[in-house]
Amino acid sequence: MLDMTDVLIGTLTALAVCSAVVHIRAEYRGPRYRVYVFKPLTMVFILLIAILLRRPGDSLYKYAIIAGLLCSLAGDIFLMLPSDRFIPGLASFLTAHLCYITAFTSATAFRFSYWPLAPFVLYGIVTFRILSPHLGKMRVPVVAYMLVILAMGWQAWERLIRTGQTGALLASVGAVLFIVSDTSLAVNRFRAQFKGGRVLTLGTYFAAQWFIALSVQQVALL
Repeated sequence: MLDMTDVLIGTLTALAVCSAVVHIRAEYRGPRYRVYVFKPLTMVFILLIAILLRRPGDSLYKYAIIAGLLCSLAGDIFLMLPSDRFIPGLASFLTAHLCYITAFTSATAFRFSYWPLAPFVLYGIVTFRILSPHLGKMRVPVVAYMLVILAMGWQAWERLIRTGQTGALLASVGAVLFIVSDTSLAVNRFRAQFKGGRVLTLGTYFAAQWFIALSVQQVALL
């Protein structure tokens, strides 16, 4: 028999998917007001998933994830405004990743293993070499952001290796998708726009946040 929480999570997931599709379509075809409405609305649905899920004995994890989602929502609002609010948006997402790092290290502490770290270091070097000639005055903030998001992904996988929990797996998948999303965003902004860039950026972004929200607790939905 399905628990009421599972029904609510399924409903919120369906609403988030529908809202995300409307938002992505509006990015290409308009009208613009749908971008302003459905991008934050999608994040609100994902945020509610994290709030509804219970995590007995590890409340810090849940609260840190919720804080990260709230910071991400703030970042979304900054980045979609007509005027350029890239730096406040970047700062909001950097804070979100710090919240996620706090969550991922809440029970296992900060871990340092070479094998989980290596692919993130390699990915960061390749990405930096691609973006570096085009960053200009944004080099320092972008590099700082890259270091934090890669550390977030690294610690998510460290937690998975140490615990083997389903929630840790969900968080790890979400972290990798987040890195892919931000790489796509950076390439589109600083190097060159490519066809389907916004679909890749937004699709992986919303999926990343959904996986991270679900990591608060393993649910019947999965």
